[in-house]
Amino acid sequence: MRVRYLSIAELELESAIAYYEEQEIGLGIRFYTEIKNTVDRIIAFPEAWFLLSENLRRCRTKVFPYGIIYQIREDEILIIAIALLHKHLEYWKDRI
Repeated sequence: MRVRYLSIAELELESAIAYYEEQEIGLGIRFYTEIKNTVDRIIAFPEAWFLLSENLRRCRTKVFPYGIIYQIREDEILIIAIALLHKHLEYWKDRI
């Protein structure tokens, strides 16, 4: 299944990678790898993760405090947000 990111979700990912890389060299790459692994889990089992609403789900990363908010569409998985779970959890709702 194809995966597509909203442009704002791509910016969140890039920003988080840069932040973690500033904290420790290599940590940004580890964060990116964790996101990639989480997306792979979503692709493998798209309906397995926490249902936020009728058509929105969240899959949490294993190591970092993030969740990937996504929709399952007919021919793709649409990533709505790379959400830091310490933030107000529904800040991304106006994106849909």
